Amino acid sequence: MIQRKCHAVCYWDLCSVFRLLLLFTQICFIFCRKELILSGTLNPLKDLHLGKLALTKFPKSPETWIHRRWVLQQLIQENSLPSLATKGNLGAAPVERIHRLVQEEMNVCSEAAGRYPSNYNAWSHRIWVLQHLAKLTVKVLLDELSSTKYWVSMHVSDHSGFHYRQFLLNSLIRRTVTDKNILVQKQVVNEQNPSPQKEEESAGTEAACAEEQSVDLPSRLDEEMELCSELIDNYPGHETLWCHRRCVFYLQQHLSNELPLVNTSVSSVDSSDESLNNSHHSPAASHLAQAMDVDGLNESSSKHGYTQETKRLKRAPVQDSLGPEMEYQFVDKVLSTCRDVDQARFATAYRKWLVTFLGQ
Repeated sequence: MIQRKCHAVCYWDLCSVFRLLLLFTQICFIFCRKELILSGTLNPLKDLHLGKLALTKFPKSPETWIHRRWVLQQLIQENSLPSLATKGNLGAAPVERIHRLVQEEMNVCSEAAGRYPSNYNAWSHRIWVLQHLAKLTVKVLLDELSSTKYWVSMHVSDHSGFHYRQFLLNSLIRRTVTDKNILVQKQVVNEQNPSPQKEEESAGTEAACAEEQSVDLPSRLDEEMELCSELIDNYPGHETLWCHRRCVFYLQQHLSNELPLVNTSVSSVDSSDESLNNSHHSPAASHLAQAMDVDGLNESSSKHGYTQETKRLKRAPVQDSLGPEMEYQFVDKVLSTCRDVDQARFATAYRKWLVTFLGQ
C-alpha cells in the first residue's frame, strides 16, 4: 500500500517535472548554446545544422529562426569569420564562406516553407539573409527571382511566398534607381570640384553601377505580369494571385510615372524580431491594401471577350504593356470565361481597384 502511494507520488512529480521542462527547456537550451558559442566551445556551423534539423519538425518556430539569425550574426563578425576552419570550408575565402552560408540558408528556408504553408517566419528570415549576408546585390536578387519562380507556381495560395517576390522586385528597383542617382550626383560633384582622387573614386563607382544599370526593369516586371496572368488562368479563385498582380502593376506604373515605391521591404529584422516590419506604407500604397472582397459583380464588364487585340498587346513592346487598357481587357477576358464565383469576385475587385488607382 505504501509502495503504491510512493510510486503514485513519484509518478506525479515526474510528470510535473516533464511539464516544466517542456515549457522552459527550449529557451534555456537556446541560451546555453549561445554561451557555448560565445565561449568558443561550440562551432556555430554545427549549431546551424542542429537548428536545421529542428526546423524539419517545427518549421515555423519563431525562437529557432531568431536564434538562427543570432548565430549568423556571430559568423559574419569580422573577428570570427576569418577564424572559421572546418572540414567543409578549409582555406575558403571569407567571400566564398558567406556565399555558402547564403546558399545554405536559402535551402533551409525553402524546405521550411514547403513544410508549413505561408510560413511567414521562414520567408522573413530569407529576407534578413539577403539584407545582411548577401547585401541585396543585383545578381542575388535576379537569382532569387529565378529560383523562386517555380516554387510560387506550385504554391499559388502562399501569400508569404509572393510577398517575397514583391520584396525582390521592389529591392531591384530601389537598387538600380538609387545607385544610378548616386552616380549622377557624384559626377556633378566631381565636375564642380575636379581632383585625381575623386576621378578614381568616380571610375570605381561607375564600374560598380554598371551591372545595376544594365538590368531591364520594365522587362522584368512584364515577365512577372505574364507569370501572374498564366497562374490566374490556370488556377482560378486564388486571392493571392490578384493581390500580387496589384503590386506588379503598381511597380510598372512607378517606372513609367515615377510613383512612390511601395514599402514591401523589411526595415529591420534582427535577432530579437521574429516578424517582418511591414507596417509603414506610403500614402499612395494604400490602394494596394484595400480588401479584395466586394459586394457584387459588375455585369457590364463580363460581356467583353479576350480578343486578338489583347494577344497583340501582350506581344507588343514594354511601353504598350504598361498601359491600363491591357489590364481592363484581361479582367474582361476573365469575367467572360470563368465559372468560379471567387474568381469573378476577385476580378471585379481588381477592376474596381484599377478604377480607383488610375483615377487618383
